[in-house]
Amino acid sequence: MNKNRICILGLGYIGLPTAGMFAVNGVPVLGVDTKKEIVDEISRGGVHIMEPGLRTIVSAAVSSGNLNVSTEVAPADVFVIAVPTPLTEKKRADLSYLFDAASMVMPHLKKGDMVIVESTIPPGTIQERLIPLLEQGGLKVNADFDIVHCPERVIPGKILFELVENDRIIGGSSQEAAARAEKLYRTFVRGSIFLTDLVTAEMVKLIENSYRDVNIAFANELSLTCRHLGVDPWEAIRLANRHPRVKILEPGPGVGGHCIAVDPWFIVEKAPLQSKLIQAARAINDSMPGVIVERISASVPAGAVVTLLGLTYKADVDDIRESPSLVIASLLKDLGFLVKAVDPYVTEYEGLSAVTLEEGLKESALMVALVSHSRFRSLKPQHVKALMADRRIMDIKRIFDRALWEAEGFSFIE
Repeated sequence: MNKNRICILGLGYIGLPTAGMFAVNGVPVLGVDTKKEIVDEISRGGVHIMEPGLRTIVSAAVSSGNLNVSTEVAPADVFVIAVPTPLTEKKRADLSYLFDAASMVMPHLKKGDMVIVESTIPPGTIQERLIPLLEQGGLKVNADFDIVHCPERVIPGKILFELVENDRIIGGSSQEAAARAEKLYRTFVRGSIFLTDLVTAEMVKLIENSYRDVNIAFANELSLTCRHLGVDPWEAIRLANRHPRVKILEPGPGVGGHCIAVDPWFIVEKAPLQSKLIQAARAINDSMPGVIVERISASVPAGAVVTLLGLTYKADVDDIRESPSLVIASLLKDLGFLVKAVDPYVTEYEGLSAVTLEEGLKESALMVALVSHSRFRSLKPQHVKALMADRRIMDIKRIFDRALWEAEGFSFIE
């Protein structure tokens, strides 16, 4: 099985690392992406996304001849769909990329093939919508081809490590299909692999990210409550976490990324009356950028220069998907503030250009730390002091040693 050819549709944050891992472990892979510039870059052994170790893996995979790339799907024994499933404006799953990919697979699907969906999807999507689409080609699931759901469970910055070491969940159209997929993933997965049915696998991925979202919302609600009561939320959470059965997460500017800010809505879409807590968590986390902007507006006058440290959704990655920092920047610009952004991993996004720290702090009325990039954590107050005349800081992520900075004349805005 592990020598069969795999066709992976979608060469983004999940598809490309997965293709590389299969290929360097001896499996012939055809990677497919509709963007020619991405295909051209990978064909040269390069990568279009920043991820530790990925360039080395892809270069080795291409050089070995096991990884080839194209804009066109070709016959294979296994088709892996790893395309985005973003949200629509109405907070519903946009499955257009998934169905486009399935439509590309369908003409090449033959008896004995297997289709694997790694994309995150609402419960019931494969059974209710994807299988009927694929069966339009004349083949029948289980009788002629297998289909499984093996949702990705990795985080940017640690993708290659987690692809290998994390446990995997595989839901199959039959027990035989799930077992067949398990043998394939054992090519490189060292974590445990658990087999189940399709809809359970779809639900498990959404549960995982909803759990994170709810817990982050709890931390953010505590932050709002503590500030209302005149309590330092970080100190209160630190002390509460001294209890052996309490582990509260850190508050922040909201939730971003391709999973946590999106996936809970897939549950809400399918079960709106049963998902009240999930909806409340989404509302809290989505409100945080507005809360921060209100605090900024109360601290500095409209028209002032506000410097944002960080545009990505988490530290030390280049991923800006669903980033709350971008929402904050947009809201501030709408209110008339002159926004400058400093981020070592981002150059430009929709008209907002990232500048150097020196340029960003020039004439700045307030420095707002939104992302705990390691370069920001290593900033020295003496260096920033020389760049910033109005030494006011809003440290949303608590990345600075307050006493050291206050000793250098900085004031912190709560």
